Amino acid sequence: MSDTPVDTPPATAIPVDRPHPVRALGLLSGGLDSILATRLLTSQGIEVECVNFHTGFCIQSHTAAIRNPKPGAPPPRHDALHAAELLGVRLHLVDISQEYVRIVTNPKHGYGRNLNPCLDCKIFMVQKAWEMKERLGFHFLFTGEVVGERPMSQRRDTMPLIQREAGVGGWLLRPLSALTLPETEPEKRGWVDRQALQGITGRSRKPQMALARQFGITDYPSPAGGCCFLTDEGYSRRLQDLWDHRGGVKEYTLDDILLLKAGRHLRLHPGCKVIVGRDQGENNFLGGFKKGRLLLRAKGIPGPVALVEGEAAEELLELACRLVARFGKGRDAEQVTMEIESDQGRRTRQVTPLSAEEIPKTWYL
Repeated sequence: MSDTPVDTPPATAIPVDRPHPVRALGLLSGGLDSILATRLLTSQGIEVECVNFHTGFCIQSHTAAIRNPKPGAPPPRHDALHAAELLGVRLHLVDISQEYVRIVTNPKHGYGRNLNPCLDCKIFMVQKAWEMKERLGFHFLFTGEVVGERPMSQRRDTMPLIQREAGVGGWLLRPLSALTLPETEPEKRGWVDRQALQGITGRSRKPQMALARQFGITDYPSPAGGCCFLTDEGYSRRLQDLWDHRGGVKEYTLDDILLLKAGRHLRLHPGCKVIVGRDQGENNFLGGFKKGRLLLRAKGIPGPVALVEGEAAEELLELACRLVARFGKGRDAEQVTMEIESDQGRRTRQVTPLSAEEIPKTWYL
């Protein structure tokens, strides 16, 4: 990363009560906003460390888990780790997936367009970061939030609510939109030069991209990208289906949320769902979750691996085998031998693959 300087106003006198060094803890997703927020503070000589929280719903961790790179290809990168390396800051990776269940299943402020509890999520993460700030001796928190960029959690009226409900008072700085927001405590005390911060608002990423060019930052994810499966319509539909077919009880396990990320999901019956791999990476991934489920594959014919969740009555098992045979290279054969693997062992079954017309669209989740 280039160290090209950015034009900033002349430095003001350092207050006599300014800590040395001033230490700030930031939330770093690895996206452009959080990268720029971090750089705006490090360019002022502030000692910055960052934290990245793992909720279980990260799109990137899913990609890394099931991607099947070509031999010799580098492993998929973790955006936050990569950003921290480029910025030269220490990154704390913290797993909050167990505590996060209550945020997803019972958000105080409701969901967004899908099952994304964005406002509750941000409040929770700021709370967790504040705990770290207190424990590790940082002076204030910061995020890469931009006023008006996100419809639920990054509105002018919700930003004060976040810091109020997170219990952080005026100690949460948003460097990219600071000039459009009330002064925070570190700005009032002169620990941060407010005039060297930004006043970006709105959904356009052009101002951020221009600022990145000023800083010489060129290696960052797509600025309009998202990092949470709960904002995805298809994923949210499958999660809601899972809850609906467990008596409406909003709960999930780590295996549940991982499996919702992979394959085609088809519900053959209220008590029976089939997950069909779409490529070799997903086949390998699904194979790791066979305990307590049935695993189906065609014997001697290239095709997908599939998991059967729920009821395994013979009639439904026959239907599941015919379905999985349809997605393999034997779809036009009169008979396909399907291998059925369970915790008790393996057996085979001869089936006729379903035709395309025999697969109702209503099965697809």
